[in-house]
Amino acid sequence: MDEIRKKDTISAERLKHVALFRGMSAQEIETALIKLGSFEKEYPKDSVVLRAGEKTECIGIVLEGSVTIENIDIWGNRTILSLVGGDGFFAETYAILKDEKLLINVNANEQSRILFIKTPDGSDGSPDMWEYHFMLNLMKISAKKNLGLSGRALNISAKTVRGRVMSYLNSVSIKTGVREFDIPFDRQQMADYLNVERTALSKELGKMKADGLIDYRKNHFSMLKQDIE
Repeated sequence: MDEIRKKDTISAERLKHVALFRGMSAQEIETALIKLGSFEKEYPKDSVVLRAGEKTECIGIVLEGSVTIENIDIWGNRTILSLVGGDGFFAETYAILKDEKLLINVNANEQSRILFIKTPDGSDGSPDMWEYHFMLNLMKISAKKNLGLSGRALNISAKTVRGRVMSYLNSVSIKTGVREFDIPFDRQQMADYLNVERTALSKELGKMKADGLIDYRKNHFSMLKQDIE
């Protein structure tokens, strides 16, 4: 890991609002942080947090900034699987399956601060209440992540660039409950996420705007009607 430096452990009160610690008291969170060997690190923009081929025992929690979960094949083709922002998680599956090598890279999308924490291994016998809450929350988080990956698979199933863009924007509109919203990607990241060429994406966005389907400025989009050609 190409970290800059280690920082003091974050306060339990701050973590009470993080999904992994939901339902836990400040004392239970403090116990978890100590027993599970938590630590913090900072990463500059574009630095590697975790690299494919490595193993990890820790879940990463984004306290500040954001990271991208990416796949880069042997020929250098890059696909963004997801972007994880503040209080989001990554590598939880690998933290549970400790002997599995990572198939993805995790890169800092901007200056980022990450909390790393191991998962309980059950070696102490019957779980304490904090362990119960921790693992229950982890299961919910993993289930939500699976839904996100399924959503991406649906978005890139369309054969055309327009179909992929509309599927993605429609899914964001459904999640946010509005038809005008910001997306977390710049153009290159959006192209990588949808598995299309950036030039093809930019060209198609221009056509869709001219056709009155959408309006946009940078990463701010408006859905003007639902027709998909």
